[in-house]
Amino acid sequence: MPKATFIQEGKVLDWTNGTGADVAYKDVIAAGGRIFVAAENIAKGATGSVNATGVFELPADNTVVFNTGDALYWDAANNILTKTVGTYKAGYAAAPKAQADAVGSVKID
Repeated sequence: MPKATFIQEGKVLDWTNGTGADVAYKDVIAAGGRIFVAAENIAKGATGSVNATGVFELPADNTVVFNTGDALYWDAANNILTKTVGTYKAGYAAAPKAQADAVGSVKID
């Protein structure tokens, strides 16, 4: 039977910025079908740290309610969290959000 080798917890990962633009600390990075949050400024072409897990407050769709545990997605065109299934999995709602609220808490995973 194959054996696994533990490498790291995976809370923070190295990521090479291939976006063609600089990424600023706390920017949302949509990559590989999910989102990450920049843990530092990362120049284009450079490698830096990104958060792969954690709870973050982000801009959100202000036309829907989020209940704790709801699956959330990142709408990269509008730069908001949404409940509409899309290209980028964001995680799940970490707290309730009223319909009119413009921000929501997401547990990225």
